[in-house]
Amino acid sequence: MKDKPFAGRVTAAALFLAAAGALAACGSAPPKSQVRTQDFATSGVSQLSIRANRAEGIPVRFGDTKPHAWGARSPASYPVHGLDAARYQGLIDWREARKSGISFAWLKATEGGDMIDPAFADNATGARRAGVPVGAYHFYYFCRPAHEQAAWFIENVPKVRGDLPPILDMEWNHLSPTCKLRPPPAEVRASIRTFSRIVERHYGTAPLIYTTPDFYERNELGSLSGVEFWLRSVKAHPNERYPDERWSFWQYSGTGLVPGVSGPVDLNAFGGSRQAWQVWLSQRSQG
Repeated sequence: MKDKPFAGRVTAAALFLAAAGALAACGSAPPKSQVRTQDFATSGVSQLSIRANRAEGIPVRFGDTKPHAWGARSPASYPVHGLDAARYQGLIDWREARKSGISFAWLKATEGGDMIDPAFADNATGARRAGVPVGAYHFYYFCRPAHEQAAWFIENVPKVRGDLPPILDMEWNHLSPTCKLRPPPAEVRASIRTFSRIVERHYGTAPLIYTTPDFYERNELGSLSGVEFWLRSVKAHPNERYPDERWSFWQYSGTGLVPGVSGPVDLNAFGGSRQAWQVWLSQRSQG
C-alpha cells in the first residue's frame, strides 16, 4: 500500500476535535465534513483519462498513470479485481467503481495505536450500500506493541456481518518522522502472530498479511505457518518476487485509474476464478 504516515498523532482530545470536523492532529488530512461532501462529478477519474493512460496487461476498464508492460502472466489474466484506498482518494463513488469492475475493496482504518483514517467510515458505508465487499486494514507501527495496535483496530473498526477479513499491513515505516525502528525478523514475526491472534478472536476470521518484497525477504515471512498473504508486486508476477509462496491477492499497481475514484489508486487481483472468489467470500467474510 506504500502508505504515507500521518503528520501527527491522534490523542483523545484530538479525537473530540475530529468529531467536530477540526482534525488538526491528522496533518494534511481533509476534514471529515469535506470528505463527506466531495463532489462525485469532479472527483471521479474520467473515461478519457483512462483511455489516455491505457496499460497493457490490466483490465481494459482501468488505466494506470505509470503503465507496466506485463507479459503473459498479467493482471488481466485474473477475472476478479479490487482496490485499496485511504484518505488520499477522498470520497469514492462506489456505484461507478463497481460498474467499472471493482469487486472488492480494503480501506485504511487505523495506524499504530492512536491514528484513524478520517475517510474510512464514510467510504466503508458507501461501499456496502453499493454492494462492494469491503474490509479494513491496519498500518503497523514498529514503535508500539502489537497488542495495543490490535486493541486500537478493534476499538475503531466495527464488526459487520459480510465484511471482508481484516488486513495487517506489514512494511517498513520508511516515511515516519517518529519511528525508524526495524526490529529483528523473529520479533517482527512474533508481532504478526500477536496482532493476528487478538484480531481473529474478535472478528471471527483471521487477518490477511499484506507485505512488500523487501519486507517479506528480510523478515523471512515465508516461515510463518497458517498465514494468508496479499502480496505487492508492481513490476512482475508475485511468483517471481515471492518464489514458492502461496497468495490470495496481488497488488499489481499503486498508480491505477478507476472510474469513481479521484486520482491514482492501488489495484489488486484475486488469485483465482470467479467461482473461487465466491467460495473464498463465503469462507472468509465476517460472520
